[in-house]
Amino acid sequence: MSEQHQLCFLNGEMLALSTAKVSVLDRSFLFGDGVYEVIPVYDGQPFVLDTHLQRLANSLSAVRMPCDFDFAGLVTRLIEENGGGDMAIYIQVSRGAPKERNHLIPADLEATVFAMTQAFPAPSERAMKTGISAAICEDFRWQRCNIKATSLLANVLLRQQASDQDADEAILERDGMITEGSSSSVFALIDGILRTPEDAPILLPGTTRDRVIDVACDLGIEVVSRGISKAELYLADEVWISSALREVMPVTRLDGRAVGDGLPGPVWKKVYRAFQIAKRTC
Repeated sequence: MSEQHQLCFLNGEMLALSTAKVSVLDRSFLFGDGVYEVIPVYDGQPFVLDTHLQRLANSLSAVRMPCDFDFAGLVTRLIEENGGGDMAIYIQVSRGAPKERNHLIPADLEATVFAMTQAFPAPSERAMKTGISAAICEDFRWQRCNIKATSLLANVLLRQQASDQDADEAILERDGMITEGSSSSVFALIDGILRTPEDAPILLPGTTRDRVIDVACDLGIEVVSRGISKAELYLADEVWISSALREVMPVTRLDGRAVGDGLPGPVWKKVYRAFQIAKRTC
């Protein structure tokens, strides 16, 4: 781990990440009863912070977890304490640690608030030159994927399923329709139109996806939020994924088949270049 990212926040204290501990009765440990958010930081400035914090608030509300906390102030403090520059901030809020294990949601339980920073991962030279690969996997997750919950076992298994096929990401399909990646949103360029699945409870609304849409629209690219079938994805001219830490990346191999000519496409190149400018001027 980078020396720059040794300090974390836990329940009101800034302390060394290596010494941070939570109770074994914490409901995030016992039930996955928590939500989280990942916020990119460029040149010491959090990227679309209001949008990220609104999604965090939406997740907290959806799981009936009241938490009156200054998350914006926490983000500022973490950036300052960990040296600024480019980084990613991870915030997790669990329902807290009751006195006993019980499925019923405890009343008046103080939430556990944890946050840390990590180095922002740069894309590999290979990914930039030749793109990444993906495998289409059946989406067997629960029905409320719009909640950014910490219970990510299904996502972990799907990502591993893709990795077992030598793929970098799992693109998920349910009843023949694409939902999202195991940890990303999905775009497809079809007949000159950039499409991405519309928001629904079965997928997470992507903050980076929304910024990619803005950038594409500013470039004069037609963008439509509309369902994409598995068959359409195979025939797309370009396929992309987007996420907080991957930004926007081209998928050039899908289930072992070439997407388009098997190299990052011209539309992705335009959007990627524009996104690199936009992310430091937002």
